[in-house]
Amino acid sequence: MLNPKILDSLSKATDIAVFDVEQPVDFWPTVLPVDVVDPLQSMSNSNAGDTDGGSASGPGDTESTERLGGVKLWLLLRVNRLVLTGVTLAIVFVVLVVVSQTGLTPLREIVANQDGLGFFFTSFIGAIITGTSIVVTINQLVLSQELGAVGSQRSRMQESIEFRQDTEATVSEDISPPEPAGFLFELVDGVQERANELESAVEDERDEELREAIHDYTGDVRENAIHVKEDLEEAQFGTFAVIWGALRYNYSRKIYDARKIRVDHQDSLTEEANERLEEMIETLKLFGPAREHFKTLYFQWELINLSRWLLYVSVPALAVMAILIMYVDASTLPGTTLGVDNLVWITSAGFVVGISPFVLFIAYILRIATIAKRTLAMGPFILRESEREEDLG
Repeated sequence: MLNPKILDSLSKATDIAVFDVEQPVDFWPTVLPVDVVDPLQSMSNSNAGDTDGGSASGPGDTESTERLGGVKLWLLLRVNRLVLTGVTLAIVFVVLVVVSQTGLTPLREIVANQDGLGFFFTSFIGAIITGTSIVVTINQLVLSQELGAVGSQRSRMQESIEFRQDTEATVSEDISPPEPAGFLFELVDGVQERANELESAVEDERDEELREAIHDYTGDVRENAIHVKEDLEEAQFGTFAVIWGALRYNYSRKIYDARKIRVDHQDSLTEEANERLEEMIETLKLFGPAREHFKTLYFQWELINLSRWLLYVSVPALAVMAILIMYVDASTLPGTTLGVDNLVWITSAGFVVGISPFVLFIAYILRIATIAKRTLAMGPFILRESEREEDLG
């Protein structure tokens, strides 16, 4: 559990209190276009570190590792979950059909010896029903966080409003947008403005090393902000775009770099530059609680979507399993299609339908688990060593 009071209050706040997350969302979201390799070092390097185990490698190996890391991120995070599920099931289906042509014991002979397909598909009934029970449990966990007395609900709303007001005061906005994407956009824009003010404060600084450190730091802040604002500009809560933009903003590293500059150059910093640096740090500190709050709301949103899709898929899957058990045996549809026994086509399709709830569950959980892993630490803590291989200060 996260300890800061402001995050605790946000994690308890309802989404309808001060953030408009009830926008109409396309139930069939499109796959977001991405570059295979993320331009941000904080994303690509972290995957490179996970892949190569920290070992030294040449330029060619590094490029290959980063490309592999980009593909892994694309599959784990950005691909539409329904598309990923469909592709996975299609691959399983093709593998089953191809294996039937490798000279193994013919399926029709096996089914004849077992007197039907019951031996194969009966276990699917229990597995699908168990999965449906898990759906009910997930919904109970999600909904239990939204239930409470009126006093508790009022307190949650008040704490969330106070955070919005603190953010508005820090980024010099009269009122911040109610949409999560718009709120994060204004917060990132506020950090970018603080970076411009910080660079202006050291324009006449005689310490060349300090000027260079500030220039490199503010340049990194602006570049990161531009990319993230592009992601957030048209993002809509309920799609992954909002969380993707939040993940791409490596605020922890920026807090660390700002504090390191202040420590390394404390004798050279003017009072104005020191104040601007402090304002930069205070603005960056707001991004952590905001991201954690929207991440929590997104997890709830995704778990509810997962529950609905599992229920939609489970009933047809149960019906298909029943049909295969009751009506399909070794004498069903004799002959071949495209050189493959018709029974192989039927059995392979039935198997794919039977595992579809499980594959769908895996697709959603992979994204949720990946996001959770990449956001374990809040504040000036960097869990991936590759993110601080170089110090800007």
